[in-house]
Amino acid sequence: MRKELVLLFRGDFLNPIIEFCISNLGSGGYEALQVLEEDPNLDIVEYGCLDHCDLCAESLYALVNGEVVTGETPELLVKAIYQYIEENPMF
Repeated sequence: MRKELVLLFRGDFLNPIIEFCISNLGSGGYEALQVLEEDPNLDIVEYGCLDHCDLCAESLYALVNGEVVTGETPELLVKAIYQYIEENPMF
């Protein structure tokens, strides 16, 4: 079961929250997670399950501020995540 989204604050601003499913990490998403963890402006959270099992079985994905973002490869997932953040500012 997915836990409630926890808002993580750094200073006076809210970082985008990127959530990963452990199962999807094992399917190739871990490479994307490693790249994103290098960015201090992102908060990365890993869960045992995000309740998107059909999506998890088909592609790489992450939740960005609660919205599903997908990519065919780890590189494309990272690109899609940054594009989503750029197109959907939090404030």
